[in-house]
Amino acid sequence: MDAHLREALPQPESMKPEAYRRNIAARAFDVARYCLFWGVPTNVGQVTSIRTLEKQIKRLRVSEFAEVRELGLEIAEACAAPPECIWDDANAEPIAPTLARHAEPDEYIQRSHADLTEWARQNLRLEPRTAPRVDLLKPDDVLTEIAATLLYPVCAHSFRALYETLRGWSSARRGEVLDVALKSRGTRDDLLRGFRGGQYCFDMLIDIGAYRDMHRHRRCHQYRQAYSGEHGYESPAVLADAGAQDAYTAAMDRAFAAMRALPDPGRQYLLPFGARSRFLFKMDFAEVEYIARVRSGVKGHFSYRDVAWQMKQRVDELEPELGRLLQATPPWVEDPLKR
Repeated sequence: MDAHLREALPQPESMKPEAYRRNIAARAFDVARYCLFWGVPTNVGQVTSIRTLEKQIKRLRVSEFAEVRELGLEIAEACAAPPECIWDDANAEPIAPTLARHAEPDEYIQRSHADLTEWARQNLRLEPRTAPRVDLLKPDDVLTEIAATLLYPVCAHSFRALYETLRGWSSARRGEVLDVALKSRGTRDDLLRGFRGGQYCFDMLIDIGAYRDMHRHRRCHQYRQAYSGEHGYESPAVLADAGAQDAYTAAMDRAFAAMRALPDPGRQYLLPFGARSRFLFKMDFAEVEYIARVRSGVKGHFSYRDVAWQMKQRVDELEPELGRLLQATPPWVEDPLKR
């Protein structure tokens, strides 16, 4: 891919060699990253409050993945230990020893997920539907929206299919979904995130790499379905131009075959970034405007640039008077040597 891009995009006289090399390498990686897999290490840092950290530890400790559960314990242990970096002896006390004692696994999240999964298995009968890469709903029924959101992570249906199906149910049956989600709730447990409403609900069937970029936007509520590999994978168009399509397809097919041969949970670690999965993002108009404007810029990855553009298109279709306020750069406007 690097060789192809050097041939297709010669170095401008005005660009320094090092800047040219850096930009070509970045654009080549934009394509090559589709073959990376979930198991590849990634650095993560966060600045947060103690209260938020406590909730995070509780969630981590009920993950289906042992690595994530262990991470939750390590964070709690770090809160109970003196900091490794201190300015003076007065700051040598543990940061949050009380948190470490009380950040028990959030069993309510675990039990409610199991209850909803079983309820969906017994009661959801939806016909398969095709859905666009980025779909937008603006629900006008709060009960239906909450019920559909609670069921979204425990099934494989699009949010539109769930919402429209549940809209046809009686209030009592929709309320049954909420009852199932609440039946294991303790007196100190917060409501599940699925009870939080949002004006704009974007259902996205996108590659994992694009989700990793979109996931950074925290001013919205995010939900995902299980990483199964059943939605196939993306193939960047430039692969054919570079003569790399066959090698890419063979690598992806081998990765999917190896993943399906392994037990669950755990096999998801072999899913490549190019694998498609379904994600639900719920946000207000201000966040839609921000994502459409920032993520569609020419410096970005082509996959999430398209997602941001599709978000603007959906708002244009649903609410033209608001859509005209969204500034987004079309995917066909490119400047490959700008990063």
